Amino acid sequence: MDRITGIQLYLRVVETGSFSKAATDLGVTQPTATKHVAALETQLGARLLHRSTRGVTPTEVGQLYYDKCKRIALELEEAGNLATLLQSGVGGMLRVSCSVAFGRRVLVPLTLRFMREHPGITLDLSFDDRYVNLVEQGIDVAVRMGRLADSTLGARYLGVNPWALVAAPPLIERRGAPAEPQALAAEDCLVYSSVMGDDRWQFRAPDGSTVVVPVRGPLRSNNLSAVLAACRAGLGFAALPWYVAGPSVQAGDLQVLLPAYELPSQEMHAVFPSPRLVPAKVRSFIDFLQQQFTAERWWELGGR
Repeated sequence: MDRITGIQLYLRVVETGSFSKAATDLGVTQPTATKHVAALETQLGARLLHRSTRGVTPTEVGQLYYDKCKRIALELEEAGNLATLLQSGVGGMLRVSCSVAFGRRVLVPLTLRFMREHPGITLDLSFDDRYVNLVEQGIDVAVRMGRLADSTLGARYLGVNPWALVAAPPLIERRGAPAEPQALAAEDCLVYSSVMGDDRWQFRAPDGSTVVVPVRGPLRSNNLSAVLAACRAGLGFAALPWYVAGPSVQAGDLQVLLPAYELPSQEMHAVFPSPRLVPAKVRSFIDFLQQQFTAERWWELGGR
């Protein structure tokens, strides 16, 4: 039996939950896929999969074997990319992952520009607000916000993601513009629950001190588009990433408040499966992103 083919089939069976789908993906028949995985189980002396009418799932041993084999598969892919690494040309499939709002508003136009500069690239964009395991999902590079936890992954610093306090003009006419952050404690505020300290907003004052304001209001959501929509409707004040708020500010639907007080900016990193043998396509894409996320270009993204 071809051990590598057996491992490739096993990986796809676990990822798809189906022998037939795995067989289709790798261009073999279902009996062939079943035979290869059965041979692996015989060689290992352990059952790798639970089989039922609803599909297949890995056993405890099978999950551990999957994790190890996934790393092996990535090493084999890196080995296959050695020729590309030694050349200046950039091409092939590039799998990129990031959050939904950032992907739709920022990364899509940037990646289209990157593809025009590198016509040999085929792009697979994946947007998900949940944590994505790069190794398991076969992602080449992900853009992540915030400080990175210690990891065996490779990472490159891209810059910072600036935030702004905004409100709709009708709300400002009714309530007035706050003169200092503390005034927000008595106002309706729209809370983005994923970051920014949740319902405790932090500002850096002109003198460098930190001002922490407890806020509350009619809406709390882990979705930036929902917070933006409520803010544009005049339901409250909101702290939003500039790439979300900027276009509405440019259109006159929102207004920036307390510009002398800075909201914390999030660090941005490009993260990739391994710091070793980074493919040329990944290095080129990250270099491209670093050029886009300078402070000046960030404000241009939102039209400031």
